[in-house]
Amino acid sequence: MHQPTEDELPLLLHRPAGHHALRNQPAAVRRRHSEVRHERKLRVFLVGSGIAYSRSPAMQNAAFEALGLDWTYDMLDVAPGALRDEVAGLRAPDVAGANVTIPYKQAVMEHLDVIAPEALRARAVNTIVNEGGRLGGYNTDIPAIRAAVEQVGVDPEAANAVILGAGGAARAAAAALLGAHLTFVARNPADADVPGRTVAWSDRSVPALTRSADLLINATPLGRHEEMPLRPAALPRSGAVIDLVYVTGGTPLVRKARSLGLPTVDGWEVLLTQGAISFLMWTGESAPLDAMRETLQP
Repeated sequence: MHQPTEDELPLLLHRPAGHHALRNQPAAVRRRHSEVRHERKLRVFLVGSGIAYSRSPAMQNAAFEALGLDWTYDMLDVAPGALRDEVAGLRAPDVAGANVTIPYKQAVMEHLDVIAPEALRARAVNTIVNEGGRLGGYNTDIPAIRAAVEQVGVDPEAANAVILGAGGAARAAAAALLGAHLTFVARNPADADVPGRTVAWSDRSVPALTRSADLLINATPLGRHEEMPLRPAALPRSGAVIDLVYVTGGTPLVRKARSLGLPTVDGWEVLLTQGAISFLMWTGESAPLDAMRETLQP
């Protein structure tokens, strides 16, 4: 595997009116405009396990329909031990690519041909692009999280950030915050493989760290079932909160942070942004954000 050049990197973020989106499409993406892909029926998949809850199929299928593309986005629930064969199937000429979610964001990397530098840094791939049978791996979570950080008014390169979790989502958050001062809160700090100081959830210093943080990011699954990853008293005094979990009505963490007047971004917005980036990479077209957002409404 080789690292792609800068020209092959997926996308650069900017802020048009009302939304973080993408511009300066790299050559690998621009070439798609000259391809007659719109006249073909192509397939895209979500690779994962236990993924029935995902809103990505509804979101991406709405986007395809909005642009008149005869494409489909389906779930591919992969059993343990079957990942290699399922990824091989993504090389088919009628497959444009895939998204990858838990628990395969790291495991999928060994089955790909090219991996973008940011995905290597995060050791996680969430987007696959099929270029003539050659599979490229990217991480669109990283620019989506970076956009969320900028949206809440925090400098991603100078933040004092606390990240809850030490898995793939936490590493993506870290890759989005290069240059920031990072502290991770993990169940087993000794086993955590993240680029920064790591403390245990039980550590007495955690509330003081989170209260004084410029930015708190929840990169754990906590919140999907109405759990609070932290006690309300441990929320930042004046910092911002980003929760990568998405549930109807907002997670308890986001709801509490908003009640305190803290700037917040919830998992829905991150899902939308990363999905829009993936859409552009597969199709060469800017994503129809309004159509996608409608599928994410409660």
